[in-house]
Amino acid sequence: MMTTKRIGRRQFHFTVQGNNFHETVSEYERLSFADVAACGICGSDNLDLTSRVAQGKFKYTSVRCLDCRADVTFGKREDDDQTVFLRKKAGGLPGELDWRPFEKEPAR
Repeated sequence: MMTTKRIGRRQFHFTVQGNNFHETVSEYERLSFADVAACGICGSDNLDLTSRVAQGKFKYTSVRCLDCRADVTFGKREDDDQTVFLRKKAGGLPGELDWRPFEKEPAR
């Protein structure tokens, strides 16, 4: 089964599969995040998916704004690390994503 997620002006196509209909739908539901229309900081639709590894062991996947470099990170469920969601603001409005502005690292 194919599913499409819109991130800014781009569309990303994901293929999920299972041994039967139930398993296939369960795999589809693991991509439990909604489309992201625009950056929560600057409003741009120039967004992309990114991934990185910090300290050689922590894996992060994010939606990043290519204009202001802000990002919102995907989270994983503790009981199922294959199910992903976009982090939401604690105490924010329902569905309000936890966009973080880009911060330069201090010069050494």
